[in-house]
Amino acid sequence: MLETLKNAFKTKEIRVKIFLTLALLLVYRIGCYVPVPGLSATEMQAIFQDDFLSILTSMSGGSLQSATLFSLGILPFINAFIIMQLLTLVIPKLEKLSKEGDAGRRKITQITRYVAIVLAAVQAIGIVVGWSKAVVPLFDFEAGWEHPYITMASIIIILMAGSTMVMWLGERITEYGVGNGSSLIIFVGILSQAGAMMGQAFMIVGETWTAIWNIIGFILVVIGIFVFIVFIDLSERRVTVQYSKQIKGNKMYGGQTTYIPIRVNGSGVMPIIFASSLLMFPQMIMALFAPTSEAYAWYSRYMGSGTAVYYVLLALFILFFSYFYAQIQFNPEDVSKNIQQYGGFIPGIRAGKPTSDFLKKISNRITLFGAFFLMIIALVPTFVFGALSTAGGVNLGFGNAFSATGLLIVVSVALELNKQLESQIMMKHYKGFLK
Repeated sequence: MLETLKNAFKTKEIRVKIFLTLALLLVYRIGCYVPVPGLSATEMQAIFQDDFLSILTSMSGGSLQSATLFSLGILPFINAFIIMQLLTLVIPKLEKLSKEGDAGRRKITQITRYVAIVLAAVQAIGIVVGWSKAVVPLFDFEAGWEHPYITMASIIIILMAGSTMVMWLGERITEYGVGNGSSLIIFVGILSQAGAMMGQAFMIVGETWTAIWNIIGFILVVIGIFVFIVFIDLSERRVTVQYSKQIKGNKMYGGQTTYIPIRVNGSGVMPIIFASSLLMFPQMIMALFAPTSEAYAWYSRYMGSGTAVYYVLLALFILFFSYFYAQIQFNPEDVSKNIQQYGGFIPGIRAGKPTSDFLKKISNRITLFGAFFLMIIALVPTFVFGALSTAGGVNLGFGNAFSATGLLIVVSVALELNKQLESQIMMKHYKGFLK
C-alpha cells in the first residue's frame, strides 16, 4: 500500500484528489469539536459512562458524548442506505428504479437523503428528550421552565444540520476525492476514537507501570486480528468456466477459460451491522425515551450488550444475515443463465439447473465459513480486549477502543482505498499510452 501511495503522489491529478479528500476529512474532524449551544458536554460525558452508550459514540469519533455539531455523524445516512437496500427488494417500484441505470440510482439516492434527514430528526429528538438533563436553557425566559422547548428545538435543528453537512461531505469525497466518502468518515472516526483511548492508556502508565504490558498485548492482538481479517477478506473460491468456440461470420469467438470469484467474506461487515443494530435497537429506544423504566433495567440486565443472551443472539443473527445478504449479492440462477447464454459451462457440470445447484452449493458452504469468521471477529476481540483493559485495578478502556464492526470497517476501507488508488493509477497510465 505504501508503494501505491508513492505512485499516486507522482500523478498530479490523483495527488489533487488525495489532498481534496484530506481537506474534506479535516473539515469533518473540525466539526467534531464545535460545541452545540444548549447541550452540556459534561452531562453528556457522564451519561456515556454506560458501556452500551459508549458503543453508540465510537462510530462518530467520540463527538456524540462531547455534544458537538457532528454528534449524529454519518450514521443516519448509513441507516437510510441500509433501509433503502432492503426496501428495494420488497417494493417493485424501487426495484425498477434500481435497474434504470444512472437516472434510477440518482432518484434512489435522493430518496435516501430524505430518509436520512428523517432519521436524523428522530435521533436528535431522542437525544434532547431522553437526555433532557443535559439541555441547558439558552434564553433567560426559559430558566424556570421544566422543559426549555425553544432550546430543545434549536438543538434538534443544529444536530440535523450537522448530520446533513456530514452527508454532504461524504458525497463530495465520493464525487471529487478518492474512495467512498461515507466509509472514510467512519474510518477516520473509529481511528480517532481508538487513538484517543490509546493516549489515555499511555497516560495511565505513568501511575501504573505494569499497564505497559497490557498495551503491548493489545497492540499485538490488534495486529494479529488485522492480518487475519486481510487474509479472509482477500480469500475467494474460483469456479472455473470454459467457453466453447463459436464461429460468427469469418471470426472465431470463445474458446477461453475464465473463473467466477466467490469471496469468502462477500457480505463484508453488513451482517454484523444488521445483527448488532437489531439487537441494540430496543435498548437504544428505551435508553433515549425511558432510561429510568423497569423495562430498560430488565432488558439491560438480561438481554443488553455484554450479557450471555446478547452474544448468543448476536451469533445467530450474524449467521442469518450472512445468508440473507449472500442471496442479495449472488444469484446462482442468474449466473447460470448468463454462462449458458454466452456458450460457457463449468467442467464436469451440465448446463442449466445442475450448474445453478452446483453454484448454490458452493455459495452456501462459503457463506457458512464466512459467517463463522464474522462470529469470531464479533465475539473473540470483545473478550480479549476486555481482559486486557484492566491493569492494577485501573480500566484502560481497550474494550471500547475497537469494536468488531470497527475492526472490519478499518481493514475493509483501507483495502478498498488501495484498490481504488491502483485502478486510478492504471487508468492514468492507459490514458498516457493512448495519447
